Amino acid sequence: MTEGTLSQRIIADRIHWIEKMIGEIRLLPLESREAFFADRRNVWAAESCLRRALEALLDLGRHILAKGFAVGASEYKEIARQLAACGVLAPPESDLLQTLAGYRNRLVHFYHEVTHEELYQICTEHLKDVERVLRSLKDWFRCHPDRLDEGL
Repeated sequence: MTEGTLSQRIIADRIHWIEKMIGEIRLLPLESREAFFADRRNVWAAESCLRRALEALLDLGRHILAKGFAVGASEYKEIARQLAACGVLAPPESDLLQTLAGYRNRLVHFYHEVTHEELYQICTEHLKDVERVLRSLKDWFRCHPDRLDEGL
């Protein structure tokens, strides 16, 4: 693996996907538990959008590592640690991304243990965590335009 430039197309695509999934979650009736649970499809929509947002966030991190630093990371939590080691994320955001990676793994591998109440709580209280990590990555891109390719 050799160090190179990051694809602006991939970056833009993943950022758009993350923001789209968070936006879809915010369109759900999150103002009260009663409203959210009144339609059981809200739980499935929340789970799908949350999982997709987390996977796109981690894919974005993997792209930064692979193309920008020639660093491979096979596990999602390792992506977070390596982003900190490369100076892309500060330790608090790296720790947060490790937590998000663990939650993504729960959604995929321990889906049968994730409760509807837990999903509601994540959607009402922790979407800002995803946005915080994304904002940190966007800030890094702005500070390192030389790391981005010229074309879309």
